[in-house]
Amino acid sequence: MRHRKSFNHLGRTSSHRKAMLSNMATSLILHKRINTTVAKAKALRGYVEPLITKAKEDTTHSRREVFRHLQDKNAVTELFREVSLKVGDRPGGYTRIIKLGNRLGDNADMAMIELVDYNENLLKEKAAKKTKTTRRRRGAKKTTTATAAVTDTVTTEVIEEVIEEEVVADQAETAAKEKVEEKTEAKTEEEVTEEVAEEKKEEKKEVKAEPTAEVKDKEEETNPDKDREGKEDKKKEE
Repeated sequence: MRHRKSFNHLGRTSSHRKAMLSNMATSLILHKRINTTVAKAKALRGYVEPLITKAKEDTTHSRREVFRHLQDKNAVTELFREVSLKVGDRPGGYTRIIKLGNRLGDNADMAMIELVDYNENLLKEKAAKKTKTTRRRRGAKKTTTATAAVTDTVTTEVIEEVIEEEVVADQAETAAKEKVEEKTEAKTEEEVTEEVAEEKKEEKKEVKAEPTAEVKDKEEETNPDKDREGKEDKKKEE
């Protein structure tokens, strides 16, 4: 029988029970989750959550109060620096107890106690499940189906318009690219013709400036008097 027992003594003296709960609280704050029995987890929940609420106000008085219960500097700094920031918006219920079954040795009920805001998997699931909740009355289903049909038609029309605009834009881009390519091809052809004409002009100039050996021989054959005069001049000089 309970006989006015307001809490679970856990089969220990008061000093032993306080030391055990403070050690479990420090390990929970540092590691964010621990495995223990269901009875100890429930007792730990009532021991830790008031300390977390005190950690929301970062003052010397609150730090001293928390340190009086935990007796661990690392746990106090972790509680006031990181845990209090994650738990700042939550109005209580900082821990979660998950039952794990019975222990093999003594068949005790085992559980895992953890800080709620550090279980990332459950937080992701809740964020995905969050949807708008609205009150429905009779005949709401008909209205919702009608509105859904209207929205579907509107969305299809909008999608078709967007597709048509994209097709027109693509056609305009292709036409512009073809015009640019035609202009570049025309420019290249004109440059080639100009280069060929300049090369021909240069060849003609070279031919006029330097007569070939065959031309010189023909001139000598046509003017034999010049050769005779040149030979006579050489004889006179000798």
